[in-house]
Amino acid sequence: MEAITIIALVHFLITYVLLLALPKYRPYVALVSALIFVIYLNFSFKEVFYAIDWNVILMIAGTMGIVYLFIESKMPALLADKIIAKTPNVKWAIIALSLFSGLISAFVDNVATVLMLAPIALTISKKLNISPVKSIIAIAIASNLQGAATLVGDTTSILLGSKAGLNFLDFFYDIDRGKIGMFFVVQAGAIVATSVLFLVFRKDTQKIETEEMTKVTDYVPTVLLVLMIVFLIMASFITNKPAITNGLITMGLFVIGVFYNFARTNNRKVFIEAIKAIDYFTILLLMGLFVVISGITKAGVVDEIANLISKASTNPFIIFTIIVWVSVLVSAFVDNIPYVATMLPVAELIARKTGVDPFLLYYGLICGATLGGNLTPIGASANITGIGILRKEGYEVSAGQFMKISVPFTLAAVTTGYILVWLIWH
Repeated sequence: MEAITIIALVHFLITYVLLLALPKYRPYVALVSALIFVIYLNFSFKEVFYAIDWNVILMIAGTMGIVYLFIESKMPALLADKIIAKTPNVKWAIIALSLFSGLISAFVDNVATVLMLAPIALTISKKLNISPVKSIIAIAIASNLQGAATLVGDTTSILLGSKAGLNFLDFFYDIDRGKIGMFFVVQAGAIVATSVLFLVFRKDTQKIETEEMTKVTDYVPTVLLVLMIVFLIMASFITNKPAITNGLITMGLFVIGVFYNFARTNNRKVFIEAIKAIDYFTILLLMGLFVVISGITKAGVVDEIANLISKASTNPFIIFTIIVWVSVLVSAFVDNIPYVATMLPVAELIARKTGVDPFLLYYGLICGATLGGNLTPIGASANITGIGILRKEGYEVSAGQFMKISVPFTLAAVTTGYILVWLIWH
């Protein structure tokens, strides 16, 4: 291993340790680390610019903005009210909320989904004088599970779509390869994992009284969200389109939504609120990580990691198994965004070296990393958000309490996905 490769590897490991140790400062860690890579690897401005995937950045920012407008319209709360009105008791209400959490999370950020639905679970719990802990955990882990179902469901899916050249429809059915995509794999995992929730909540049979429905007076954000999905599907059929097409679609619709709000309210504060709605923490973190990953690639670190895994075995099933279950283990403790961003080029190189279908490894990586984040309370941002909400309500959730639900749920979902991805893509 060359000296520059060793230096870059040590640099990368230090970066990762700091990302874990300083969660509140992750964007700054990533950006400073990127700057150091730029200096000692002598990156040009052009190399830095093209290292950042601007389609991913724009797409995440635009989707966050549209989701903010969607939440503000109270449409998710109304949909949740309608679901609860159809449920006979607490068990079915929580199961329905978890399924609804998954449905929303396939198109909306996981954290935003938890923020939408947690208040409903809290209201039910207060009315019946029961603990909301299990219900909010169920909402959080269901939102994480479905994040891998569509191109816009999670940052990891957006990263995968950009790396593998996948469009919105490819997550449902890959026409070029004649195989079904991650959407149906995730749904199969959700069905099996939901059966675990039925066991967890089997004793929660208290009746629920229906309350007055939430009133929605503005349906434009809902239309914008639907248009985003429709336009992303339409863009899937355009050949030789600009690399930032999806990003321009989402950002364009967000800007339309903001100006519509201004025209409706004649209040300039809507622009400030819209700007605040974008999660710059994630945006800056990703920008730094893109440059860091470009740095370790240029220094030969990615080659060395790929060689190490390739030498472990040349058997496609063993390589696939390593990718999936190492991803589960790592994502149980590490935010899956930097992990997936790091491992996608590694998976590509392993596929090239061993002759394994790269899509088998891509989907195995997403299956393990996204679904595996549910294993522990710190494995995903949605889990941390849910626990934070409970803490504010006076409920301290131990790792044991969380994992009593999350471990069987996660293992059921990941095992199902692991088997199906192998059967479909090997």
